[in-house]
Amino acid sequence: MLTGIHFLLTMTCNFECNHCFLYCSPNFEGTFTLSQLRAVHEEMSKIGTIEMVYYEGGEPFLYYPVMLEGIKMSHERGFKTGIVSNSYWATSEEDAELWLKPLLDLGISDVSISNDVFHHGEAVVNPATRALTALKRLNITSGDICIQAPSLDLEKTQEKGEPVIGGGAMFRGRAVEKLITDELPRKHWEVFTECPYEELEAPARVHLDPLGNIHLCQGLSMGNMWEVPLAELVKIYDAMAHPICGPLVKGGPAELARKYNLEHEEQYVDACHFCYLMRKALIDKFPEYLAPRQVYGFNE
Repeated sequence: MLTGIHFLLTMTCNFECNHCFLYCSPNFEGTFTLSQLRAVHEEMSKIGTIEMVYYEGGEPFLYYPVMLEGIKMSHERGFKTGIVSNSYWATSEEDAELWLKPLLDLGISDVSISNDVFHHGEAVVNPATRALTALKRLNITSGDICIQAPSLDLEKTQEKGEPVIGGGAMFRGRAVEKLITDELPRKHWEVFTECPYEELEAPARVHLDPLGNIHLCQGLSMGNMWEVPLAELVKIYDAMAHPICGPLVKGGPAELARKYNLEHEEQYVDACHFCYLMRKALIDKFPEYLAPRQVYGFNE
């Protein structure tokens, strides 16, 4: 049952982080307009099961007035709301409170702040720490998101004694290009027989981008809501009939590779690594389901 909607309010970001699975950057264009937000909220009400709405990016604070209006729309319809931000705006604790105070009247439920070396380097006091302090003072529920460069964690092992890759980065988008190194262990492609993270048969949440794509996973689209209304797409969605989700549900990335007879390497770091590269290889065959192209590193 679909209970969560995550607006990728803008695909533009003032950062260009190596771990970004959306390939966001200052050059990645695409931002929701107010009229588009209104249209989506109408569809969300028709779905009838939505409970939580997040505003993310890119960096949603880059379009601050639009973000506030979107949160207001969600609040007025009875949805809980949250934000994910890199906190570039927290130049001081006092300034951070100025940015955050309007959220109190909108009943914000949660603000998550990226707080890691990708965004703020090694500094102990940084925009993230200032934002988190201001959120605490305002009594707004908050937390930090800390992603580190992937590394081999020799102190932790899985059940079969296999090494664990630490850091929390997911090997999708720019992370595949920037963070995969020869030092990271790999497994034979045939072991990747399921999607370990996404509920493709019955998604509980989806991400919406300004281009209209409904992301089941970053770059894996249910369809385009500007062509077919969101509530209708959710109603008719059938994972097994979807040309990408069907094989993934049946047998993970390994089955996707088999079904379309894709050429590939013998080993991959994890299921996301394998799946992302197989989807990238299929992007011209299924452009409506593997979108937008920028998420796969294509700039056009």
